[in-house]
Amino acid sequence: MEYKKNTIYSLTIIDADMDGNGVGKLDGFPIFVKDTVIGDVAEVKLIKVKKNYGYGRLIRLIQPSANRVEPYCDVARQCGGCQLSFYSYPEQLRFKENKVKNHLERIGKVTDYLLRPIIGMEDPFHYRNKAQFPVGRNKEGKLVTGFYAGRTHSIIEHKDCMIGCRENKAILEVILKFMEAYQIEPYQEETHTGLVRHILIRKGYYTKEIMVCVIINGKRLPYAEELAERLKIFERITSIMVNCNQEKTNVILGKELITVWGKDFITDFIGGICFQISPLSFFQVNPIQTEQLYKKALEYAKLSGKEIVWDLYCGIGTISLFLAQKAKKVYGVEIVERAVENAKENAKRNQIENVEFFTGKAEEVFPAWYRKYQERADVVVVDPPRKGCEEGLLLTIAEMKPERIVYVSCDSATLARDVGILDGLGYRLVEATPVDMFPQTVSVETVVMLSHKNPTV
Repeated sequence: MEYKKNTIYSLTIIDADMDGNGVGKLDGFPIFVKDTVIGDVAEVKLIKVKKNYGYGRLIRLIQPSANRVEPYCDVARQCGGCQLSFYSYPEQLRFKENKVKNHLERIGKVTDYLLRPIIGMEDPFHYRNKAQFPVGRNKEGKLVTGFYAGRTHSIIEHKDCMIGCRENKAILEVILKFMEAYQIEPYQEETHTGLVRHILIRKGYYTKEIMVCVIINGKRLPYAEELAERLKIFERITSIMVNCNQEKTNVILGKELITVWGKDFITDFIGGICFQISPLSFFQVNPIQTEQLYKKALEYAKLSGKEIVWDLYCGIGTISLFLAQKAKKVYGVEIVERAVENAKENAKRNQIENVEFFTGKAEEVFPAWYRKYQERADVVVVDPPRKGCEEGLLLTIAEMKPERIVYVSCDSATLARDVGILDGLGYRLVEATPVDMFPQTVSVETVVMLSHKNPTV
């Protein structure tokens, strides 16, 4: 049967793809439909038809699934940032657990391992300690801030994100009123004109300290001191900054920082370790779940206090310092020089002395060090970017023959690929635990433990 574009069909959603889109079938022909949930019976308009599958747009629900909920956010569908906000939270967790399982078994070709239940949140809302809001004007010319709609730079007006800090809305309203009062224009990407590009807000979960940083297309923000006076009504704000980014780029932050008022950083804790966070610092956005993730990584490392540990892609040393509490010595490697400086500062701040950090590519520093000193690691921890590990790095890890590898991943597909490679290099996947770091979205963090197939080596 031939299915035509713009035709409307009744469709029962029987599955979901890895991006959270519902999947239904018309006589065996799969149709992918955004904003639908397994169990929905929906009226769907075909918007694209390929040879073996098609895409549909949800027109209306004929019968909602028992697993469907009303989104907490009134712009969830337009924004698209919270792809699973239509799913009940237990169903979100099932979706993510299955995603990890399917990737490990289909891509990694592993079946003989233990998959632990996903670690979810008690309250899966307002967990993000960082948000970056673009600023612009709507069709009526009104100053607005919000989030870019998926795959566009069109701003969906919104201040009160369901996964962001509760203080964001009030802070954004103060800044927009300030811009209106002093006729400060938002940035226009098409013409590279206007001043205010983004507003960055960071909050310490445990310290409650708040940082506000205005990103501008210029060297100075006019009346910045007046903005600081307006923002000081929020007693938890301890840092007000300006970041200068005059590049024609989609990268949000520039390199130059100006402190308008207060400190040039905020602090927060993970597992009792204090970290200093600047606008440019990488710091996990969900501190509650980060602690759960790192506890699991520490459990998988099985440290007794005698081990040499390498932490590759160490960032500002969050996992390194966590591990150092139980290891003999921890070496961290990170390509971003400023992050390594932060890691060293964080070690000093917490009086942790059994750590050493190197700047450079993990796939270059780690092999070079091993060739020079020929010292084995007992445990290697990797927390790579979304693209996963370079194969050369995996080869070096296998050559060093650590007893265990702990792999922390933000992308279960590249994790599964690398697990498959390591399996061929003598390492067996023993156990995996998904952690829901990003409720309401399709993203899932996973930590796995691999052990050498020949422990006598």
